[in-house]
Amino acid sequence: MISLTDAQLNAWLISFIWPLTRILGLVMVAPVLGHRSVPARVKIGLGVFITLIVAPTLPPMPDVSLSSWHGLFILVQQFLIGMAMGFVMRVVFTAVEAAGEIIGLQMGLGFASFFDPQSAGQTLVLARFFNLMTALVFLAVNAHLLMIGALVDSFQGLPISTQPLSAAGFQNVAAFGSTIFAVGLQLSLPVIAIMLMTNLSLGILTRSAPQLNIFAIGFPITLGVGLIVLNMTLPYLAPHIEQAIQNGLKATTVVIQTLRPGGF
Repeated sequence: MISLTDAQLNAWLISFIWPLTRILGLVMVAPVLGHRSVPARVKIGLGVFITLIVAPTLPPMPDVSLSSWHGLFILVQQFLIGMAMGFVMRVVFTAVEAAGEIIGLQMGLGFASFFDPQSAGQTLVLARFFNLMTALVFLAVNAHLLMIGALVDSFQGLPISTQPLSAAGFQNVAAFGSTIFAVGLQLSLPVIAIMLMTNLSLGILTRSAPQLNIFAIGFPITLGVGLIVLNMTLPYLAPHIEQAIQNGLKATTVVIQTLRPGGF
């Protein structure tokens, strides 16, 4: 007859539950993997599968009961670590979507929006198109595998312990959010420049020929010029999106280093 002590059962549970919590925190927030169209069973199954592979290779766990306050504290910590890593990669997608929002507004497509289940709000068509393009680049460069690899490496760089996380890590996560505006503006800058020249030309045309109905001819011109410029710049966007994804992966490593107690 097999007999299990409370200490053995607790050791088995913490060696599985705590890593699973960190992994599920990333899977829930990370782009592509955490999309609302992915069923919850698939997300949980993926987290359990990764945990079963990773758990035997992890450093020794702290000798803390899972049902104690310290055990709950560690559980919350692991969830926050996974969410911080996933949020950094989510920022990259949001930055590219911001470029689509800016371009759409400049072209006069601010009215062309629909409900996005991921953000639970109205999203411009161009922003959604840029999001899909970013997802394709994300999968094409195997960034989803690199992201999972960074998550697995985080157990070595930031092992599970009872020590509190450093606030510098969360400050880095917030600081990385500024890339939303920087990357969004950089990606949309060519279209903004062309649309600015187009609007200036329309303004000069209106002043020289006041009898023209600028509201009747302005929208088709700006829309047509915007689509032409967008078609010309799309082939050059993929390398910049890939670079933004690589920067996001590097940022996850920096976040793990700074979340470490006494991290830099």
